[in-house]
Amino acid sequence: MTEHTYDRRAFMEYFAAAGLGSTLLPGVLWSQVAAGAEITAATIKCAEEIAGLSFDDDEREMMVGGLRNNESRIRALHEIELANSESPVFTFNPLPAGKGLPPEPRRVERPNARPRAVPRDLEDLAFASIAELAALVRARRVTATQLTDMYLARIKRLDPSLHAVITLTEERARAQALAADQEIARGRYRGPLHGIPWGAKDLLAVRGYKTTWGAGPYREQVIDQDATVVQRLDAAGAVLLAKLSLGELAQGDVWFGGMTRNPWKLDQGSSGSSAGPAAATKAGLVAFSIGSETLGSISSPSTRCGVTGLRPTYGRVPKTGAMALSWTMDKLGPICRSAEDCALVLEAISGADGADASAIAPRFVPDWRLRARDVRIGYFKGAFDVPERDAANQERILHSTKTFDDAALDVLRGLGLALIPVEMPQLAYDAMRIVLTAEAAAAFDSLTRSNRDDELVQQSRNDWANTFRVARFIPAVDYINANRFRARAIAEWDKLFETVDVIVTPTSVAGFPQLVATNLTGHPAVILPHGFRPDGTPVSLTFLGALFGEAKLLAVAEAYQRATAFHLGRPAL
Repeated sequence: MTEHTYDRRAFMEYFAAAGLGSTLLPGVLWSQVAAGAEITAATIKCAEEIAGLSFDDDEREMMVGGLRNNESRIRALHEIELANSESPVFTFNPLPAGKGLPPEPRRVERPNARPRAVPRDLEDLAFASIAELAALVRARRVTATQLTDMYLARIKRLDPSLHAVITLTEERARAQALAADQEIARGRYRGPLHGIPWGAKDLLAVRGYKTTWGAGPYREQVIDQDATVVQRLDAAGAVLLAKLSLGELAQGDVWFGGMTRNPWKLDQGSSGSSAGPAAATKAGLVAFSIGSETLGSISSPSTRCGVTGLRPTYGRVPKTGAMALSWTMDKLGPICRSAEDCALVLEAISGADGADASAIAPRFVPDWRLRARDVRIGYFKGAFDVPERDAANQERILHSTKTFDDAALDVLRGLGLALIPVEMPQLAYDAMRIVLTAEAAAAFDSLTRSNRDDELVQQSRNDWANTFRVARFIPAVDYINANRFRARAIAEWDKLFETVDVIVTPTSVAGFPQLVATNLTGHPAVILPHGFRPDGTPVSLTFLGALFGEAKLLAVAEAYQRATAFHLGRPAL
């Protein structure tokens, strides 16, 4: 196709069929329409429509040389292999301009829990909290090996129905459990995670085992390192039982081995992308797990499965050795049975590691003396005031959580807590989502250009394969401007948290995009169950915290759980 035979529709069809290979004017342009195709004023004119721009003939002619130079530079970049682990030189800092890290509380030793009686059937401990298990292990009433054997047996019996496990790390687990028992017998007790079995979302590298990212193109991938989080849990004496499923490339609950199931309703997916960690924790296959969130991947499966998920502040937990999806939005966090358990795990995995430049915080220190009454608690009044009945939208009525949400506020008020009404900053959060899609497309650039995206299971309009292609049309200028607008959002949320320390909100209400907003700003959240629908499936409430304010956040969430029993529910399986 030449300048003299230019036809817009034919040209668009031609370069669409050719694979949309480069990133110039509208983010993906036509420099690789066909081998040897030349950038001309005519191709620039076509590209203007995609970019939403308009130039005159003289301007187009002037641009040709510069665009050809850019094309050669981009072709040179495509010759360079970049591993997913190689992050950009820039890093995201969630703190607003002029703000430093808040001081951590002085460390106070947590009172040791008295060990409960050892049940006749050890499987009764499958749903025990970390604190309960730790008390038994420390008192040597139960061994790490016994717990490991019990959980492994449950995995082998129940996972064929759940599809939550990608790789069993049985040999590693048995060696770790034996080492823990020997250490504890010698009087060396490392702390509350010593000897406690756990599971890792399979985007965390574990030396000697596959790290599949839940995706067919990587199902045989072995990364020769232990992720920082894995190293830290090893150091705490925890026992890794399994690499747990994630929706492929951290989206949804479908991976190359099928769909991970909701333990409460086996014909339903567990949601994602931390599908396996949430399902396995709730089903009593592990004592706790590590998940990740970029835009809902801890929140959504925690809601579906009825577990307690903690999404820490961005920068609290190092991501070294974890799959990158969005360098400025990815966060690793614990999925547990309770807020107290989340605090214990966060203490072990948090703090800068010197390798992840975005991990800026020191190690998290729980404040075991903090009471919820000492915390300023707000609630998003507009989200709670949304009417339950909407005759025009029966689907919204069916999935409404208003009755549960209102009851949760009553529980908090019943604890003597003064709830302060606040409103969410109204900004164009959805527009900023191009940050995620642009970074994700860059993280998996080679997958798209090699056409191996065809090997992904999910191939619909909203799945990664198509999203990566679409994202190549995002102009670099607009990606940067989205991040500039993001700085404004951070400033607005900082003003909000000057008046309160913790905010209670429904997890999901139409018109209240707190999930998108706080993932962009980097604020922490605890998601926990606060009721059950008539079909027996759980619903969830979300507590939001100030940046690096996990201590107060977890104190309020724990107070709520001590006053209720929703987190103690067990699926029948």
